[in-house]
Amino acid sequence: MSRAVDGSKRKDHRKKILKLAKGYWGRRHSNYKTAKDAVAKGLSYAYRDRKDRKGDFRRLWIIRINAACRAEGLPYSRLIAGLAKAGVTLDRKALAFLAAEDPGAFKTVIAKAKAALGIGA
Repeated sequence: MSRAVDGSKRKDHRKKILKLAKGYWGRRHSNYKTAKDAVAKGLSYAYRDRKDRKGDFRRLWIIRINAACRAEGLPYSRLIAGLAKAGVTLDRKALAFLAAEDPGAFKTVIAKAKAALGIGA
């Protein structure tokens, strides 16, 4: 049995790789051999960075919360400890949203944390 070198499956696979490499610079978008490597590396970066994005957002939320609570005279670590003691179960995403969009509600949350810590509010 002879070996197929120009079959439809092979062509489809190459077409798929070259489609994924669309927009790449130089030969990487038109030459299958180089495009194959570039796409593999690009997909592995995409997988890794989807995981990293979660940490990036968490860091951003913490920075926003810290800035807002320091303006009220309470550092971030003390705020989180106070909220845990008070039994407030707001996550960092919600706290960051409150800090940016609803300062009044955020001040109420800080007051609860201060009360739980025994700091005069």
